[in-house]
Amino acid sequence: MVDKRKRELFSKKFFLREVGKVISAFESGVREAEEKENFERFFDSYESSYALTLAYPDDILIETARREGIPTDGREKIDIVKELFQKRGGYGKHRP
Repeated sequence: MVDKRKRELFSKKFFLREVGKVISAFESGVREAEEKENFERFFDSYESSYALTLAYPDDILIETARREGIPTDGREKIDIVKELFQKRGGYGKHRP
């Protein structure tokens, strides 16, 4: 027969562990949402993404994008840079 105090202790530990998992998952979701928001805000305009869009020479950008298999014809430079950034390991590479 199991001691009632041990059962209560086990139940409390289990409950606290599960609550900890829920809190951790929630915090992880919040961090990911913040990262995505910051990433999207970075590419909102040419001014906010200056270092990767306006300061990056067009010919080098186009050549790099083509080598990575990124279509460039008829696309805005900011969209090409964003996709290249993601493909090279920026935000969203391994996220759905």
